[in-house]
Amino acid sequence: MKKINVGGQAVIEGVMMKSFKGWAVAVRNPKGEIVIKAERFKKQSFLSRIPFIRGFFILLETLWLGMKAIDFSSKVVFDEEKSSPWSLFLSLFLAFSIGILLFIVLPLYLTKLTGYFLNTVNINTLAFNFVDGILRVIIFTGYVLLISLWSQMRRVFAYHGAEHKTINAFESGENLIPESIKRYSRFHLRCGTSFIFIVLFISIIVFSMIPTSWNFIFKALSRVILLPVIAGVSYEILKVSSKWHKSIIGKIITMPGLIFQKITTKEPDLSQIEVASEALKAVLNFSQEN
Repeated sequence: MKKINVGGQAVIEGVMMKSFKGWAVAVRNPKGEIVIKAERFKKQSFLSRIPFIRGFFILLETLWLGMKAIDFSSKVVFDEEKSSPWSLFLSLFLAFSIGILLFIVLPLYLTKLTGYFLNTVNINTLAFNFVDGILRVIIFTGYVLLISLWSQMRRVFAYHGAEHKTINAFESGENLIPESIKRYSRFHLRCGTSFIFIVLFISIIVFSMIPTSWNFIFKALSRVILLPVIAGVSYEILKVSSKWHKSIIGKIITMPGLIFQKITTKEPDLSQIEVASEALKAVLNFSQEN
């Protein structure tokens, strides 16, 4: 049987899983029942198969599916009305805009301020982008630590751990039984957390091509324009590092993401693992269909 690559995402009281054939989200409602939504992909875009280009389009697809999964989980848990595609698009646009302001514009501005005290930052491109990158890591880490104080987010992080455990168990050929899945690690090499840290590192290199003489607006816009390039390169590095994870280079690349997963994942209970396993089973059903 051909190997099936699966990925996922934690949502409100649930987990979304996806493969190349479709996606499914399982959510536990207030009555304790598991509600599942599953959709087969109509057609895979050829852009998502081209190396160094596919990374950005897969990222956009993942963000869109994530918004749809969160919308579904919110409807199940809080009994809200289903959002329209336009409202989902606006939510995604708003989240993307906040991300740019928080993780691109803010560190860039703080780096500019640092240049008033350290002249090297102003005249040396590498120094400027190194400080910019370090500030981006600090802001991202602080953001995650801050939201981890929220009790609801800690439950989401536990479902994130359940997602990883379930995928690890599946990739090891284990039966998808919660008691068996629980033995596996809550950390995973292909996690989006690892991807983010690769993006942060690659961005320092790519942004070093931007002249320090450019004004603040041009620097900010160029960083946004270069995001597809950074995402494309980072995705390929993530795929290679997951295959070569036992090598020294692979361990160096994946280590920051795995360490950070100690914050973004929590140890799940059996009921949360059950939800993750049901989501994965729903996705695997697509592969069994003709």
